[in-house]
Amino acid sequence: MTVEPITKPRKVADPTAPHVYQAIADVMGHLATDGIGKNNKNQQQGFKFRGIDDVYNALARTLADNKLCVLPRITSRELTERQTKNGGVLFSVVVTAEFDFVSAVDGSKHTVGPFPGEAMDSGDKATNKAMSAAYKYMAIETFCIPTEGDNDADATTHEVAPSPPERRRSNVVTNPATGKKIDTENARNQRPEWDRFTDTVQGFIDARDDDGLRAWYTSDKTAKYVAGWVYRDQAEEHFEKAIDEIAARERA
Repeated sequence: MTVEPITKPRKVADPTAPHVYQAIADVMGHLATDGIGKNNKNQQQGFKFRGIDDVYNALARTLADNKLCVLPRITSRELTERQTKNGGVLFSVVVTAEFDFVSAVDGSKHTVGPFPGEAMDSGDKATNKAMSAAYKYMAIETFCIPTEGDNDADATTHEVAPSPPERRRSNVVTNPATGKKIDTENARNQRPEWDRFTDTVQGFIDARDDDGLRAWYTSDKTAKYVAGWVYRDQAEEHFEKAIDEIAARERA
């Protein structure tokens, strides 16, 4: 005797539910059959990945068949310029995106996100890649797509040089008295020049020569000397105090 397999009846969708959720479920069910294989290979590190074109190709027809629109919206974008180990320039872009799923049947909508997307490029494609990355991982996670072009952020791996010491945030502190930021490394390097500056000012104070101090401080040579300092604000304050001190000595 042949025993027929027991087949569970398919549960009928709630007719009162918004169509957008039924469409998402139907797309998910369609993609569960074949999935998307990891058919692309990262050239630098050798790992395999699912490309953005594979995701587009798998989704395009089933989204249309189920009357489901996916409308992306970029909510933020951050650009950082980096340097490669060979001295070239890389543009690193991080975007944050939200995606509206809209039913073409009843206009119902559901928003997913935010989804981050990150990519690097030496030309003008970093933003494109970052947007594609956000879309790809949104689709994979939203539709639970199982595993079986250069515009994909996973296709390449960039070797980035370390940030130069002068760009590291740890070197910058805020003076609590003035609220101004000071680069501590430059301050250490320029301290000998500051000491010479204060010694010169003290010489004018001892000589009670306020005219000579003004002429020296406002000269082109001194102005150029002070302009590139982290101590330039302190230099102005020190100069004004020196003028006041000379005047006080004259009165005494």
